[in-house]
Amino acid sequence: MVTIRLARHGSKKNPFYHITVADRAAKRDGRFVERVGFYNPVARGAEEELRIDLERVDHWLGVGAQPSEMVTKLIKRARANADVQPAEAAAAE
Repeated sequence: MVTIRLARHGSKKNPFYHITVADRAAKRDGRFVERVGFYNPVARGAEEELRIDLERVDHWLGVGAQPSEMVTKLIKRARANADVQPAEAAAAE
């Protein structure tokens, strides 16, 4: 079974997560099928906190991949941000 989950990177007390599609039996930070985004929980200033390729996530969900709880929350946040950004661009014109 394939799952969409976080793989921890970064350094001690400075976490950085890659959002990966991996086989459920693979280690947390081990082999993965595809990297579909990242999450930086300690982003400061102009640093980007979250980036997810929603097209690829939709593809993997369509073929049966199961997202983890945290990834489900991050996908919802990314979709909300994606809806807000086009509205801001239209308002600027």
